[in-house]
Amino acid sequence: MKLYADQPANLNIVTGYGQDYVLINTQRHEGNLLITPDEVFANWAPGGFAGLTADDFVAVRNLQAQVAIIGTGVRQRFPAPALLRPLIEAGIGFEVMDLPAACRTYNILANEGRKVVAALLFEAAN
Repeated sequence: MKLYADQPANLNIVTGYGQDYVLINTQRHEGNLLITPDEVFANWAPGGFAGLTADDFVAVRNLQAQVAIIGTGVRQRFPAPALLRPLIEAGIGFEVMDLPAACRTYNILANEGRKVVAALLFEAAN
């Protein structure tokens, strides 16, 4: 799916996505990643959903966002609460949703000028 909206210059916006990729400002990214309005961090959570660790969420926490949107692929899956402890202890709000919802929600919050991070996990190729 492709998404287009008016956007401020130099703001990272999701302009499209699929099961194994996301387009940020029309540039294709494959693999799990973190997106903020200012930066894109590839190679986040290399173990995928099944291999998530607390350190993966420490990386999210270290971006000092107000809210973290966690996109878990084609379906919503909830990480173990212990893994989310770095976000909870830092007082960072978070929502877990499927990838399409995460992309749309991230765009809305980024366009509102919120300090947001999207933590996106992609499905392994079958």
